[in-house]
Amino acid sequence: MLEEVRQLTCPQCIKKEGKEERVEDKEKILAERKVKRDIRRTVKMLKEVWMKIGVEKIDMHEEVAVKALLDSRATGLFVDKTFGEKNSFKMQELERPVDVKNVDGTGNSGGRITHKIEVDIFFKGHVEREKMDVYNLGKTEVTCHG
Repeated sequence: MLEEVRQLTCPQCIKKEGKEERVEDKEKILAERKVKRDIRRTVKMLKEVWMKIGVEKIDMHEEVAVKALLDSRATGLFVDKTFGEKNSFKMQELERPVDVKNVDGTGNSGGRITHKIEVDIFFKGHVEREKMDVYNLGKTEVTCHG
């Protein structure tokens, strides 16, 4: 079951009848398969890698510059809840909240992920449209998987 979750989180594909197929909406596929997403958060990193990126609000076409943490142990893209609210990002409620666990398997004190945002991410001339989970990241505004 955990293997199915990994296949859906990155890259965005599923194996169907022995063939890989691209999917646009991971949430829909997970709901159809009744697979519970499993988000793991690192407790302490040995090395931190930061990069400056632009995050654009799709509905307003307004870009916000941010220093993002590239975390090779993250299982997705995350934006801090306070940062998202302060910058007026349009938050979409998830159909099913996501439990967040620490690396040791214990529940994270930040609670569940209940919302996501859709943004365009800019980095050195490259643009990607991504969905980011909204979560209490503390001092970190954006965390990217590595």
